Amino acid sequence: MAVGKYLIIILLGVVLMVNGACAKRQRVISQSEKQPAEMQDGTVPASEDYIFGSEDVLEILVWKNEALSRTVSIRPDGKISLPIVGDIQAAGLTATQLRDSIKERLREFKETPEVSVIVREVNSLAVFVMGEVARPGKLQLRSETTLLQALSLSGGFTQYADPENILLLRREGGGETRIRIRYKDILSGRNPDGNVLLHRGDTILVP
Repeated sequence: MAVGKYLIIILLGVVLMVNGACAKRQRVISQSEKQPAEMQDGTVPASEDYIFGSEDVLEILVWKNEALSRTVSIRPDGKISLPIVGDIQAAGLTATQLRDSIKERLREFKETPEVSVIVREVNSLAVFVMGEVARPGKLQLRSETTLLQALSLSGGFTQYADPENILLLRREGGGETRIRIRYKDILSGRNPDGNVLLHRGDTILVP
């Protein structure tokens, strides 16, 4: 009798394991069917808080519709062009906002469009370093960059530089803000906030 009970317990365990594996497989298949193709090949969608700018290259994927899916570059006017959708604003939007805008346009032609927005090239995160640095000019950034990091990328100061009178020019709200920064105050810790996080289009002037 004891052997019979053990056999029954073992059989029940095997049945539960098989059922669990089948259920797990079903969940994986279900999730795969709901996700656009780009998520299945390992590509990560654009960060939700990244704001698009001119010259950024985006891949727009409409699931199961290759005719509407394509890679586009944001024009200087901040817009992109897509089949059926036409021109649509992209600069100044996040991936989520642009996706929702495209979905709203497509709903006129398709009931529940599945859309994904992927950043293929970040070209709009550029700043300018001018004056007495080793390599003045445009800096093409790929991620968040501070003032000191930008100066380093520009090769540092020349022997004629006046690092105590660095000027950061920033355009925002339709106007221009001028921020005076003393290099030694950043290094000494007297003004750590002087090592600001740069914004798209900032100009650093080293006299």
